[in-house]
Amino acid sequence: MTVITLSGFLICRSMDEADRAARLLPDHLRLTRAEPGCLRFDVVRSMADPLRFAVFETFTDRAAFEAHQARTRDSIWWQATRHIPRDYRIEETPRGIWRTAD
Repeated sequence: MTVITLSGFLICRSMDEADRAARLLPDHLRLTRAEPGCLRFDVVRSMADPLRFAVFETFTDRAAFEAHQARTRDSIWWQATRHIPRDYRIEETPRGIWRTAD
């Protein structure tokens, strides 16, 4: 079994776009963190560049990650942010060597 980790950036093109994402973020975080298989879900707006959000999420397995992706596609978050560019990397790590960040 492998743990699925997505990391990267949501890169807004305007302050309006970034502010809209920021307003919707608390609910998106709450809903995702409550999903079965979610080990970690963090989205943090950059203080140096308020148009960028760092994204880091980890799920117990591919099925949990895909369930998250499906739920997100039906969410208010996705409707408001689907056109915002994303620069993400997805990795699979054997469960025995994965650990949370200190």
